[in-house]
Amino acid sequence: MHRSPALFTLAAAFVVMALPAAERITATAPTLVAKSGAREGPSWNPFTGTLHFVSGNNVNQMKPGSAVKPFRTDAPGANGSMVDPQGRVVVCEAGGRRVTRTEKDGSLTILAETFDGHKFNSPNDLSIDSKGRIYFTDPRYGKTDTMEMRDATGQLVEGVYRIDAPGKVSRILSHELERPNGILVSPDERHLYIADNRNDRPGGARKLYRFDLRADGTIAPNSRKLIFDWKTARGPDGFKMDRAGRLYVAAGLNKPSPFETIDEFKGGVYILSPEGQLLEFIPLPEDETTNCAFGDKDLKTLYMTSGDQLWSVRVKTPGRISATRLGK
Repeated sequence: MHRSPALFTLAAAFVVMALPAAERITATAPTLVAKSGAREGPSWNPFTGTLHFVSGNNVNQMKPGSAVKPFRTDAPGANGSMVDPQGRVVVCEAGGRRVTRTEKDGSLTILAETFDGHKFNSPNDLSIDSKGRIYFTDPRYGKTDTMEMRDATGQLVEGVYRIDAPGKVSRILSHELERPNGILVSPDERHLYIADNRNDRPGGARKLYRFDLRADGTIAPNSRKLIFDWKTARGPDGFKMDRAGRLYVAAGLNKPSPFETIDEFKGGVYILSPEGQLLEFIPLPEDETTNCAFGDKDLKTLYMTSGDQLWSVRVKTPGRISATRLGK
């Protein structure tokens, strides 16, 4: 683990909005916290004062100012992680094609592994509501030859699901998105935000959408609303929300890929209003920026995973975390 006192010196080159210091949402420039072990899925555990994040088959943990340590080493293709209100760590295992929960005694509970008798594609990211229901996305990045999820007509499905209890799973979206990625239940639980990020072809979706979420955990038909469009750049990945309702979205690239440009949107975290106005940009040097999470005791540190590195930036407004569902 490495904590650098130096701030990211290229930050000024990528500022989207030259706001006066008093008007900025961030309080500092990005700082490198750890050089490796942070590919995806950061989540803060307020019960232990620990940050979790994933890399490869590992779920790692770190107390601020301390070394990175393993939490789990048996989570194939670990991606999104979340600490629930009981202090248990829930993980989307893309390689294992399942969603699991590590209990407080260290035992493992499989929350979702199949739907209608078929294996999931690659569970990616997750969010939780006040009833304890878990919402997760199930895209497939890479080869599709092992996909099993299909609809009644036989068409492949990259869907969104809700877990009501271990093994009790419902599909809430099937074809409304091209390739769902990051996901977030709004604080009032009236909306579900979902990143739609298809980066394997020209013209694929690179958009953040909002859906109306009903009290029973289903999506209101025809309620999709576009929040932000990254156009031809790298689309949105993971994202979080602060107590002012602003969205902090990992997106963009610093080096172009075959189907993604860098002309308009560089790599980092985009801070958006609830309705999608770009307010501020947090630049990060390593590709690709995948996710973020609020942490520390005051929830005013935004931790960001980028290029297997862990970065942090101080913000002026506390964030919301699943472990304290309403951000209290």
